[in-house]
Amino acid sequence: MIKNKHTELYNLPSNTWDEMFDQLKQVRSEYKVVMDYLDLESTEELNKKEELSKVLFMSQGITFTVYNSGEGIEKIFPFDIIPRIINAEEWEYIEKGIKQRVTALNLFLKDVYSDQFIIKDGIVPIDIIYSCPHFLREMCNVKVPHDIYIHIAGIDLIRDNDGTYYILEDNVRTPSGVSYMLENREITKRLFPDLLPQCKVRSVTEYPNVLYNNLRELSPRQIDNPTIVLLSPGSFNSAYFEHTTLARLMGIELVEGSDLIVEDHKVYMKTTAGLQQVDVIYRRVDDDYLDPLVFNANSMLGVAGLMNAYRRGNVTIVNAIGNGVADDKAVYVYVPEMIRYYLNEEPLLKNVPTYQLGNKEERAHVFENINTMVVKQTNGSGGYGMLMGHAATPEEIEAYKIEIMKDPRQFIAQPTISLSSAPCYMHGVLQPRRVDFRPFAVCGPSGITIIPGGLTRVALKEGSLVVNSSQGGGSKDTWVLS
Repeated sequence: MIKNKHTELYNLPSNTWDEMFDQLKQVRSEYKVVMDYLDLESTEELNKKEELSKVLFMSQGITFTVYNSGEGIEKIFPFDIIPRIINAEEWEYIEKGIKQRVTALNLFLKDVYSDQFIIKDGIVPIDIIYSCPHFLREMCNVKVPHDIYIHIAGIDLIRDNDGTYYILEDNVRTPSGVSYMLENREITKRLFPDLLPQCKVRSVTEYPNVLYNNLRELSPRQIDNPTIVLLSPGSFNSAYFEHTTLARLMGIELVEGSDLIVEDHKVYMKTTAGLQQVDVIYRRVDDDYLDPLVFNANSMLGVAGLMNAYRRGNVTIVNAIGNGVADDKAVYVYVPEMIRYYLNEEPLLKNVPTYQLGNKEERAHVFENINTMVVKQTNGSGGYGMLMGHAATPEEIEAYKIEIMKDPRQFIAQPTISLSSAPCYMHGVLQPRRVDFRPFAVCGPSGITIIPGGLTRVALKEGSLVVNSSQGGGSKDTWVLS
């Protein structure tokens, strides 16, 4: 038996909010049941559970692909067996904050592609919008069904050392990770079948249903069974596991560009029984590759003529085309102002303080304090192309500054925020590792639904702040208590 062994060996990081322990090493109330359970389990039993989780991930084919070495290596997605727990009160606050933010971002997209009042009123500078590579002039004055641009949002949250939640970034193009949220829960049910009901953990399994019903409501044809498809770039995409999972769980066709054709400004799917009209496309293909006649002419992933069918309202595309202007990291700076401007409310969830390197004074400040900063490309993702000032050598910093000066608009900097820690099962003992959190919002004609849970990503390397799976991170199940 390992009575209290976990508490004794747990090295609380200094100046960091820990999800399980307070500063006096008292277990927080939401973790109490889990901690009592772990205290009664032998190391041998927990090791077996960890082993079982790996076997289940492998047998389910839960993998992702890493391309950073030039060759696509498929890896099992690292999973930590100890859940991350959020109490009901905290969840209510997160939920309200995300609904507020997604509502404002949606109004911003509608405005920026039509009247541009936010630019005319001087809230967001015109050059920030027009220099954004994801602001698509092809979307100006396109009527989007129900005025909804963001149908699915994955908003990344982190916690500073005082426990305050901050929004790290908005993902409103083709946010990924929801399949890992679903699979993590399925595996946790197998590992701890009694704990979930004991802790009154809210369910996440209705996500595919919520999404499917939303997609149905978005159909331009008022018919009982609209044809909905999930458009994937194909099996070489790093998120292909997610595409297949979601299509299967929603009972819709998984298609690639070559399976679709546009005739008479309508989109059709090729089937063995002939052509079938498509009403809604949940696309996991980036804007640039969607229609070779309008965007990248060399794209083999999209459908020629798709943009024309979309403009005419004959097909709904989820998420809308051109959303990238709302999750550009230089536009992120203005989201609190957007909330005040469109909703006349104070933002519930704060932004991380952010410096725009296109601004001369802010750039000078960042260059002076670069050792305490994280510098990112405004359109980078996956943890690539970042400079972690505290961990970089003087040579790396100088080389990065040269890159910045080529086009400063494409970079932002933020102070190094510590990220909260959560318990992970490492080599037979509990150890703190840094985490972030991506809840998922589904928006449709009936309103915004936020699934009570999300993807908690973990920096599995000791001392690391990088949680991306492509950079050695993993994930854990997220429990929201009712």
